[in-house]
Amino acid sequence: MSLSATIQPLLSVNDLHWSVANKAILKQISFAIRSGEIVGIIGPNGAGKTSLLRCILQYITDYQGSIYFNTSNINTLSRQFIAQHIAVVNQINDPVFKLTVIDVIRMGLLPYKTFFASVTKEDTQTIAQALEKTGLTHLQHEEFTHLSGGEQQRALIARALVQKADLLILDEPTNHLDVYYQHQILQLVKSLNLTVLMTIHDLNLANEYCSRLMLLDQGKIIADGDNETVLQANQLTTVFGLPCQHLTEPTTGLKKVYFTALNANRVSCDET
Repeated sequence: MSLSATIQPLLSVNDLHWSVANKAILKQISFAIRSGEIVGIIGPNGAGKTSLLRCILQYITDYQGSIYFNTSNINTLSRQFIAQHIAVVNQINDPVFKLTVIDVIRMGLLPYKTFFASVTKEDTQTIAQALEKTGLTHLQHEEFTHLSGGEQQRALIARALVQKADLLILDEPTNHLDVYYQHQILQLVKSLNLTVLMTIHDLNLANEYCSRLMLLDQGKIIADGDNETVLQANQLTTVFGLPCQHLTEPTTGLKKVYFTALNANRVSCDET
């Protein structure tokens, strides 16, 4: 048996099924994530990506199957324990009223103490390190709502760092960001050396920044593995319903996925 096979997964999902009004949203989902992986969940709208994250986070609890964090069934763990070990950056942020950046980041302490509890010297150092890692030290006293979208995402990631969680979950972290901030956020996530599970629409960003991909369609995992295997052009054509091809980007050497408009006569898939 290989060494990797003996390592306990940080997160494992086993035969997960979830339905709403007799309509199956997730179907027989099974996978495991080991420490240090950056796993991207890709697929068309309505594939079940966000629903899967919501099950893992226990926002949805009426599913069938099991989800384990380390060796414990996650539905036996307290919300406080989950908050201490799993940090989340949602696609749509909760209202923060007129909180400053440092107030938002300080919320990462909430799984360990109340918002109005005194902040220790160690807490202050942790917050300062999170601000520095995310490049927000100079903005710490600005109102959160005054920040750009990319800066807000960095602040939420800084909050996750203060949580000292084992797993970082992000739901479309680059949604509504321009190209510069998309790369900035994903470069930051990759540099943190955390275990990450994220949903992401842009297949080329997923290929560049994720160490592993899972392709979902109609509530099922169609492919799970290394990026090249998951991003096979014929597979993407079937799932997304558009002809696709791979072209090698001359600067980085990465294969890029391109979709073209449907041809009335045929749907084709090519790799070059």
